[in-house]
Amino acid sequence: MNPTIELLKAHRSIRKFTERKIPHALLLELVRAGQCAATSNHVQAYSVIHVTDPANRERIAELAGGQAYVASCSDFLVFCADMKRPTEASERTGATVVRGMTEQLLVASVDTALMAQNVAIAAESEGLGICYIGGIRNNPHAISDLLRLPEHVYPVFGMCLGYPAHAPEVKPRLPVEAILKEDHYSDDPRQVQAFDDTMQGYYRERRSGRKDANWSRNLSPLFDTKLRPHMRDFLIERGFAMK
Repeated sequence: MNPTIELLKAHRSIRKFTERKIPHALLLELVRAGQCAATSNHVQAYSVIHVTDPANRERIAELAGGQAYVASCSDFLVFCADMKRPTEASERTGATVVRGMTEQLLVASVDTALMAQNVAIAAESEGLGICYIGGIRNNPHAISDLLRLPEHVYPVFGMCLGYPAHAPEVKPRLPVEAILKEDHYSDDPRQVQAFDDTMQGYYRERRSGRKDANWSRNLSPLFDTKLRPHMRDFLIERGFAMK
């Protein structure tokens, strides 16, 4: 297996960091690597906020649900879907611009995710650890105000970066047979059941028997407590009318 595939398969979220700081030149290279990700029609519908103010880092950690590593990591980035820059650039050419389309929201969100994943892979190739912070969508209004985000820009997620101070195990993934379909969609519940057994063993070993859980049971927050119903109105207020 080549080193790139091995690096990708070794990914794990890092939540404990040493006090060593990432050189600024390296951080810039990581962002440049992020910019090389695929982007729909070369729109590059993203902006990245490098949050350096300690007070702002502490506030974001609180707003994201008490995730202290937002403040303790070497560097914290907020990846934003940005339709302001490309829309205004097009408008300056004299084009007739239609704002607020659902497709624009999708393009900006996908562009942002692809760009961020390139940053993550580049960071891990340099021996850094990363952790995505989706919790910033718990309080998107407050985050947007703190970062002075204009209309047609919204915060998708944050990312902690730094030198790892721990080495957690790689979390298992669903078997490829459950994900990869041939010619048409199919589903076999036995694959999920087998994966639940795998994850139950993983949690028992990782938590020394103190956690009795599996993949299916861990999905419940997505469907009952982490619904974030405020996101629809928030996005409409930001100019993403989803027409």
